[in-house]
Amino acid sequence: MTDKYNVEAAEILANEALRSPISEAVPLYEQLLSTFPTAAKYWKQYVEAHMAVNNDDATKQIFSRCLLNCLQIPLWRCYIRFIRKVNDKRGNEGQEETRKAFDFMLNYVGADIASGPVWMEYIAFLRSLPAPTAQEESQRMTSVRKIYQRAIVTPTHHVEQLWRDYENFENSISRALAKGLVSEYQPKYNSARAVYRERKKYTDEIDWNMLAIPPSGSSKEEMQWMAWKKLLAFEKANPQRIDSAYANKRIVFTYEQCLMYLYHYPDIWYEYATWHAKAGSVDSAIKVFQRALKALPDSEMLRYAYAELEESRGAIQAAKKVYESLFGDGSNASALSHIQFIRFLRRSEGVEAARKYFVDARKSPNCTYHVYVAYAMMAFCLDKDAKMAHNVFEAGLKRFMHEPGYILEYADFLYRLNDDRNIRALFERALSSLPPEESVEVWKKFTQFEQTYGDLASMLKVEQRRKEALSRTGDDGASELESSLHDVVSRYSFMDLWPCSSNDLDHLARQEWLARNINKKPDKPTLGIEAGSADKTTSGVSSNTNPPAKVVYPDTSKMTVYDPRQIPGPAALAAPSASGTLPYSGPFSSNGPPNALNDILKSLPPAFAAFIANLPAVEATSLQQLENPGLPLCHCSQALLHLRVTSLIQANSGRETDSRERGKTWTDKRMMNQRLYKASPFLEIFSRFANYKKTVLVIRLELLVHTQDQHHMEVRFQEISRAALVDLRLVS
Repeated sequence: MTDKYNVEAAEILANEALRSPISEAVPLYEQLLSTFPTAAKYWKQYVEAHMAVNNDDATKQIFSRCLLNCLQIPLWRCYIRFIRKVNDKRGNEGQEETRKAFDFMLNYVGADIASGPVWMEYIAFLRSLPAPTAQEESQRMTSVRKIYQRAIVTPTHHVEQLWRDYENFENSISRALAKGLVSEYQPKYNSARAVYRERKKYTDEIDWNMLAIPPSGSSKEEMQWMAWKKLLAFEKANPQRIDSAYANKRIVFTYEQCLMYLYHYPDIWYEYATWHAKAGSVDSAIKVFQRALKALPDSEMLRYAYAELEESRGAIQAAKKVYESLFGDGSNASALSHIQFIRFLRRSEGVEAARKYFVDARKSPNCTYHVYVAYAMMAFCLDKDAKMAHNVFEAGLKRFMHEPGYILEYADFLYRLNDDRNIRALFERALSSLPPEESVEVWKKFTQFEQTYGDLASMLKVEQRRKEALSRTGDDGASELESSLHDVVSRYSFMDLWPCSSNDLDHLARQEWLARNINKKPDKPTLGIEAGSADKTTSGVSSNTNPPAKVVYPDTSKMTVYDPRQIPGPAALAAPSASGTLPYSGPFSSNGPPNALNDILKSLPPAFAAFIANLPAVEATSLQQLENPGLPLCHCSQALLHLRVTSLIQANSGRETDSRERGKTWTDKRMMNQRLYKASPFLEIFSRFANYKKTVLVIRLELLVHTQDQHHMEVRFQEISRAALVDLRLVS
């Protein structure tokens, strides 16, 4: 298979194996099950192929490989069929082996919601056993009663049928005895039946035919993950109020079933192991981690969690082996694994062991500057050895002078030592070797240092050097402003304290952005309309061809943070204007009422509605002027909004007219849609403020014009509004 976890290809391979002779099918099944080791349906198909040719040895071997990892009723019933077939002619010895097999099966899958037929089959088997003496008959009835009493307190699909059968069973033996036993177990049965109804709601959401594949982020996988999490939470709550031992057994069963389908999910393995540890079964937790590492051998997270568990219980050597397993042959060891092993050695074996390993780790081809930083800070903070830490940083500087991150970490260390002389020396050495495009953060740190600890002359000097150095990269807008007020704000702010208001900060940020882009031309709209068609419609229009110098921005003081839990309505839309309504431009809509735009705005998040409402008033007086590409951008947005509403009203009005009128409405709507396509300034207004993708907005306009489903329109409008808000930085 090209894609190892291709589900469709796996089904094709399974069907091919099903049609092939057993000699040809075996390698196909082995290939299939090496990829999907928890696919019970493929194991069942594999074992039935051997049973069909009476290959008992191979059948037993396959069952030993799959049963305990695939807790699925159809596979286990196949196992019982095989056991009964093998022991059918072995007399009393065979009957005893079959009884043990039933007990073994119910011990593992008896809690399954679909296990009712298994309980019934076991009861039928016990009642069919010969009992020549009265004593043997009594023993048989006692065994049947015990199985019934276990079955009727298990929430399964057949719990009601089992209860009726149990009542009949007891009454057939002794009505006097039955009355007491039935009254004793009636509350337990009622509880099991009630829990079954709740349990069924969770199990119905699970796809029992799903194959275990690595998470890809698909909606189906996420839904299955949530379904299993809900079922696990339900079982952990112990709604039946049974004893803790039996409740824990059900939880274990649910986790084991979950891992059949979420086999490649490290969070499920970790949750299962930690649940065992919290329940007091550390040995079981360790076994789960060992299984998890076989399933996900590349998961560093699970190895660290496993090592942590071993270390927490004092098994230092076992934890050390887990850490060493991260290194493999040593050539592929990551920098993080070196760091964590050094920390482990420092905790468990002392300073000298950590130092020796650090010396060896430095020679690794995958050793990055992070290893030096981690060991130096450990020596400084834990061992209180500033000299050792300084020596480590200096040794690393010879190797990582080109790494800005290392320079910044070294500078932070020198900050702690209050060594201003060496800090300045470090910055000078680093900036002399780093290329300008990689020195932005180092310059920023150097400037902050001088602003905090330097005198005014050194502060201004470093700022000027920074501007000169970064002017060649274009990464610093201040390089295009000889001296800006933003520099003063930077020099005289501290933490979250600023020498100006938030509005002043916004203003300075906008001016800085404008300064950076003062010589850039705005992108032309990338619509599927030929330029010539726009030119034809704009001939003779000259009143609005020169855009104003002033750029108009939305009034951010009236914006609110978008919260999807808010209910759009008049109260939520109070921000757009004092009156709660927007100016209406009559020339573009003769069919819609003045509040049509406000009706559309009710489907918007409040912040986005405020943004639209605070755009400038419409100054165009005709559709021709609206389609004029020379029309100032800030004059077009509300006109287009009204045009969009008009199109929507015309499209929906066709529902109440005859076919001839509907045809006319459709023609009008199509013409309006074409005009909307030509009306590129609406797209440009978003490009100006948010660099928004024009193609998405074209799709939005099409949807609003063509939709016949108001609810669908509102949902999609919410989605596009949310995306626009993110680009406008109104929400994170």
